[in-house]
Amino acid sequence: MHQPNTVSSVDARSRSRLTMALGLAILSTAGFATMHALVRHVSGSVHPFEIAFFRSLFGLVAILPLLLRAGPSILKSQRPGLLAIRGLLSAASMLCWFYGLSMTPIATATALSFTNVLFGSIGMALFLGERMRVRRWSAVVLGFVGMMLIVRPGFTSVDHGTGMVLISAVLWGISLIIVKMLLRTDGTVTVVAWAAISLTIATAVPAYTVWQWPSLEDLAWLALIGTLATAATLGWTYALKSAEGTLVIPLDFTRLVWAGAIGFLVFSEIPDAWTWTGSGLIVASTLYIAIREGKLARAGRAPSR
Repeated sequence: MHQPNTVSSVDARSRSRLTMALGLAILSTAGFATMHALVRHVSGSVHPFEIAFFRSLFGLVAILPLLLRAGPSILKSQRPGLLAIRGLLSAASMLCWFYGLSMTPIATATALSFTNVLFGSIGMALFLGERMRVRRWSAVVLGFVGMMLIVRPGFTSVDHGTGMVLISAVLWGISLIIVKMLLRTDGTVTVVAWAAISLTIATAVPAYTVWQWPSLEDLAWLALIGTLATAATLGWTYALKSAEGTLVIPLDFTRLVWAGAIGFLVFSEIPDAWTWTGSGLIVASTLYIAIREGKLARAGRAPSR
């Protein structure tokens, strides 16, 4: 007798949860874009290597309660060597990203950062044996065309900052491959915990080579960078847990909208037509790959094209 009302109540809760998840995903992308803008701002007085260290340190502090509650056993891994390699690659990627971000327009850097999916797809085909057929290869090629339109080698000089951003994307793409390998044997929390610890240790070394104590004002900005990064990551993780990846992952591209708006309003950066065209191609290609992988994962099949 009351079944229709019960079903209606369940549907309402599901819609509410989905709305919250998608809202959190968009807020998370805004948080990431704001954090990147703060990196750009603080890099005027603090070296990017130090910024990367403090971002990692505050990220580690944020998950310490989880590590303490879980105990040392959470760090037990079947592939510690691979975890260490992943940590070093992630640290190198972050260092290159922050260094490139300090001298590259935010919208341009954000657009180029999406190419990590393209590099990761190629790596998974080469090293993990994942098959890529015509449609997926076409998406990868389309993304690289977009990248070339932004960079335009031979027509404009490829500046140091752009080069660092691209190196960061390559390294992060390789890191994605390793994460996929690690998750075959280790739990998600173990991988995340090792990442937080290894990033803090790995970024401490290059930070030491350029170390200057930040002012109290800069330290406040650095704390905000770490807090925003952690909050945005938690929000994004909750969104992925509460809604289908095919709905959440495409929202990552709103980072480009936020980055363009912040770059214009705060730094007076106006991307040219080449950058917007190339960005559109990169977004289209990575969006296709993300949705395709999400559908195949949901169906329990390995990506093939």
